[in-house]
Amino acid sequence: MNSSEDLITRARAGEQDAFRLIFERYAKPVLSFIYEMVGERDLAEELAQETFVRAFKNLGRLRDDTKLATWLFGIGKNVARESLRSKRKEKQSHCELDAAVLESETNSRVSPSEDLFGRELDTAIRKALDTLDDDRRLVFILKVYQQCRYDEIAEITGFSVGKVKTDLHRARVELRRRLSPFLESTR
Repeated sequence: MNSSEDLITRARAGEQDAFRLIFERYAKPVLSFIYEMVGERDLAEELAQETFVRAFKNLGRLRDDTKLATWLFGIGKNVARESLRSKRKEKQSHCELDAAVLESETNSRVSPSEDLFGRELDTAIRKALDTLDDDRRLVFILKVYQQCRYDEIAEITGFSVGKVKTDLHRARVELRRRLSPFLESTR
């Protein structure tokens, strides 16, 4: 009754409750995906809202052979990229991790030194991700953080599966290279 296909059909027919269910089902993964791209919690929340506004407006354009999740991630990708381009034009390229998010994820049984190391590692990873070109960062986030399959990533990005695999490999190599000084200094 509440399959993605059923929800799409009902939402297209104007049933607001169906789109609310779509939102409830996909809001967290879309928000997480966008957050990994932009690195700012408040901005990610705004962009996730924009993603669902665009999805609602364009629901009639969703092809029957396209998975709803893939379509939503594609819209989210475009919204996040537009925001990143805008930020670059404003020369605000550095992103900080939200301290509240880090606090909520920190285990209370973790020692202060482990907590500090975790925060430093998160910051180092964020900085390393920010150095990747947009295509490689996008592919890495979809594969590693969102755990999408190669064919799903190809559909979301419009890249060939070969390009997805190549970009993922190059992103991993680049991240290893950039993070190795940090990890070696902690030994």
